[in-house]
Amino acid sequence: MKGSNMNTDTYISPLSERYSSKEMQYIFSQDKKFSTWRRLWIALAETEKELGLEQGGKPVITDEMIEEMKAHVDDINYDVAKEREKQVRHDVMSHVYAYGQQCPLAAGIIHLGATSCYVGDNTDIIIMREGLGLVKKKLVNVISILASFADRYKSEPTLAFTHFQPAQPTTIGKRATLWINEFMIDLEDLDYVMGSLKLLGCKGTTGTQASFKELFNNDKEKLDLLDKKIAQKMGFDDCYPVSGQTYSRKVDTRVLNVLAGIAASAHKMSNDIRLLQHLKEVEEPFEKNQIGSSAMAYKRNPMRSERIASLSRYVMIDALNPAITSATQWFERTLDDSANKRLSVAEGFLALDGILDLCINVTNGLVVNSKVVEKHLKSELPFMITENIMMDAVKAGGNRQELHESIRQLSMEAGRHVKQDGAENDLLELIAASDDFDLSMEELKGYMVPSDYTGRSADQVDNYLNGCIKPMLEANRELIGVEAEIRV
Repeated sequence: MKGSNMNTDTYISPLSERYSSKEMQYIFSQDKKFSTWRRLWIALAETEKELGLEQGGKPVITDEMIEEMKAHVDDINYDVAKEREKQVRHDVMSHVYAYGQQCPLAAGIIHLGATSCYVGDNTDIIIMREGLGLVKKKLVNVISILASFADRYKSEPTLAFTHFQPAQPTTIGKRATLWINEFMIDLEDLDYVMGSLKLLGCKGTTGTQASFKELFNNDKEKLDLLDKKIAQKMGFDDCYPVSGQTYSRKVDTRVLNVLAGIAASAHKMSNDIRLLQHLKEVEEPFEKNQIGSSAMAYKRNPMRSERIASLSRYVMIDALNPAITSATQWFERTLDDSANKRLSVAEGFLALDGILDLCINVTNGLVVNSKVVEKHLKSELPFMITENIMMDAVKAGGNRQELHESIRQLSMEAGRHVKQDGAENDLLELIAASDDFDLSMEELKGYMVPSDYTGRSADQVDNYLNGCIKPMLEANRELIGVEAEIRV
């Protein structure tokens, strides 16, 4: 495009251009990846020095070497690495070479004793844990916003549905707790998986530490300390106790399953919002200049909720990738995981990040049309109060079976008037005119109090928010306060 700085002649992922945040994109960026490689090489060199790696009574690694490596953690010479990779066809050795060009004193000890997975796999774990941290931050904010919404509308009656058919009343706030509860299950899963992540450590080509056994002359105490010290330097408690060349790809499966679980919860909530918007009861935010349809100017489509559903399906299906990869690894390692991992893990995180930003945006601006809610509920309420009418009539001496049959017939007649004639629900009028019930219209209208039929909805909201949600929010209060930017 002439006169434009847009890159329009090559493919650009919608995940980076339209959906995911800059913060999540940085976590999966080249800068983050390769600077983490360099930090891992520093941790390895420091550990080898601390464990007394010597040759002929002299230390193999010096403080000057380590300081030189630290001075070039972030100024990555990509051009050198790319040119080298064209020659050797190996990304890790290309970056070892490039780092060595910047660190001539340390060039000979960078990556000493390690295999490619030392930097590749350990970096993947570090990045996934950081990504889960951002996911948790946004998920906690979605729950916090929904909790305020549930509290605000805990007592407002609304028509509940089973099979998307009118059922007993609930409250708007109680329905919102159903969304929250699913996200809370996801949060528990996330905390468990994130807390259980360990580094691969430095296990060598087939996971046996053979190269390090040679380096440290079979000093078992030093070999046992190697992984622990590296883990501590990189902010982890420990490394996986056994591995092949790689950490088990089942770890990726666990992580992507957490993402897929959150996506499923978001999808369910977005479906409910879309159905409610069809009923004109609850609507997602709609901006002043937003266009709902190119042809139908009056429309207010739930496009953000639809996008949540669309991206969520992608994440749920994406979870199959690491599961299949895990199942098909041969012995100590094969390389058919690499290309798939580069795509499936990163894109799963980027897509879910976009989903959670949309969830924050939508829940923060939900509009409740209370008059429409009340109108729909009252149109169905005559059917729902019949059980109470029948029970009171039995208490007054009526026959339960006879009254039940009378109510059934009158309800069917009223239903025909609504469905076939397009008339208003006249069940109360039919009951008032029936000889089976000694009730006037005035008395029957006394039954038409929606809040009398919502059960313990308001109490359940209070109990749930106070007993489950507030303690979680208090424990994570430093995460509260995310503002989601929606670019399209």
